[in-house]
Amino acid sequence: MFRQFGLPELLIILAIIVLVFGVGRISKVAGELGKGIRAFKKGLAGEDEDETKETDESGKKDEK
Repeated sequence: MFRQFGLPELLIILAIIVLVFGVGRISKVAGELGKGIRAFKKGLAGEDEDETKETDESGKKDEK
């Protein structure tokens, strides 16, 4: 009943999205998506920004 999307269909959908949202807004959304994915990967690896900032600040306080 339903067939797979091919390249022509995907290009038409992409063109409609660009017309509706504009190139500038799409690039902002893509950038935010990339930041979110990076933060997710850091979270999985156990790297929290808060923990690294606290250790840096505590290290600076010890040096003074």
